Amino acid sequence: MLIRGAEVEGYAPLDVRIAGERIVAIAAGLPRLSGEPVFDARGGALLPGLHDHHVHLHALAAADTSVMCGPPAVASADDLGAALRSAAASGRGWLRGVAYHESVAGPLDRDRLDAWVADRPLRVQHRSGALWMMNSTAVLELERGGGALPDGAERDARGRATGRFFRADTWLRWSLSDAAPPLAAVGARLASFGVTGLTDASAGNDAAALRHLADAADAGALPQRLLVMGEPGLPEPASARVARGAVKALLDEPELPEFDAFCARIRAAHDEGRALAVHCVTRAQAIFAAAAFREAGTRRGDRLEHASIAPPELVQLVAGLRLAVVTQPHFIAERGDDYRRDVAREDVPWLYRARGWLVAGVPLAAGSDAPYGSPDPWRAIASAVQRASPSGARLGPGEALSPEQALALYTATPDDLGGPPSRVATGAVADLCLLDRPWRAARERLSSDDVLATWCAGRPAWARDGHALA
Repeated sequence: MLIRGAEVEGYAPLDVRIAGERIVAIAAGLPRLSGEPVFDARGGALLPGLHDHHVHLHALAAADTSVMCGPPAVASADDLGAALRSAAASGRGWLRGVAYHESVAGPLDRDRLDAWVADRPLRVQHRSGALWMMNSTAVLELERGGGALPDGAERDARGRATGRFFRADTWLRWSLSDAAPPLAAVGARLASFGVTGLTDASAGNDAAALRHLADAADAGALPQRLLVMGEPGLPEPASARVARGAVKALLDEPELPEFDAFCARIRAAHDEGRALAVHCVTRAQAIFAAAAFREAGTRRGDRLEHASIAPPELVQLVAGLRLAVVTQPHFIAERGDDYRRDVAREDVPWLYRARGWLVAGVPLAAGSDAPYGSPDPWRAIASAVQRASPSGARLGPGEALSPEQALALYTATPDDLGGPPSRVATGAVADLCLLDRPWRAARERLSSDDVLATWCAGRPAWARDGHALA
């Protein structure tokens, strides 16, 4: 294929020829080869395809068939009750809700959920992804299944299950025999944003989950290249479009692990030839993780996921180690007002830092954490520049990036975040995102509405209506 008349790294108009998976020529006025399809870029910026460095693909696909239970769509207890009752009336079997936050109706347990839905099993996931809340019908159905409830099942003083299940996703998937959801709609949606690569950061990824993701990639349902984190012992994928990533570890207060045991987990991952990626969202979790890496040693690819609160002492500690950070700047735009209310005042300036990491020399990338955040990377890019909450309050304005720095959070090499970023260059894999305008105009908007077409490994993956990809 020949992409005609694009802006490439600030130069225009240039033509870009793709052969197989790679860019084979970039020049002005390239002659069209016999039978070669042509796509008219009309002067739009041709960018490296974006890579979402932290996403949960199965959960994102499942969210498309779930009831939205949190802001901004659901903002009050009345809204939540109406949404759940309406969904419950439309079918039978298990009902699944997502994205709940306590700002809607406070803490939920089986008794509160029974008031809205009592006659079919209901499970509602907290927007953090860490907690499932179930009504009595759901709890009883799980108990009738014959197996003991998991350690993460909360119980009251009488020993009765409250319906709150903490970090129980793997157990639930097994107990409910949940089939992996189809992924084609997710792949197409992400391609429409210019996303050509994905790092699935789910800690529970096992051989079966990896196989489902690889099958979707090979079938074209997921046109993006995949890097898959998961459990220790995760096998090497058979698909050439899928690579095995880091071992994923979760830190959850107040149950931080024993320090020496966690250091042993780091060494075990390294002995397996894999990096370790650590989920840490509080100040204590992040400092614990960094201290453990300092004790156990690091290898290229080790990373902190989220590092949501990063005071100067943490930045200094991480900068002295070979660690990368993967952040979610769009959470400022989505949840900033909640943070202003709920986070300690002294920690607000250190939320989802960006410039501070870069100044310290820490390799930095960004991921959506979808479905727990918007899967649209352009919202995160814009938020990294603006640092504005939904009400317009600016959180940590000194952490703001330029549009170019923010875009670079999504063009970092996925398995080498400290290495050179992706480029549109001869010989590079043709993972490409074409905008409908030059970068000088796009940088003022930073919107996925500007994406005109996407190529994944040289293959057309998405184009806006009315723009044919041959």
